[in-house]
Amino acid sequence: MAWSDLWTALALVLVIEGILPFLSPKGFKESLRQIESIPDASLRTVGLVSMLAGLALLFLVR
Repeated sequence: MAWSDLWTALALVLVIEGILPFLSPKGFKESLRQIESIPDASLRTVGLVSMLAGLALLFLVR
């Protein structure tokens, strides 16, 4: 893996993360308010599942 691949992945993350606040700032703010009420354990589980899904997808693509 070259450093350029890492920078490309980071750039794509930033683009994807910026889509919702760009398209719907009010919806984005409301989502953040709702996330605040979710228990930490649930957020941690969602984060773990997301990371594992990303690793699996990366494994399949590479």
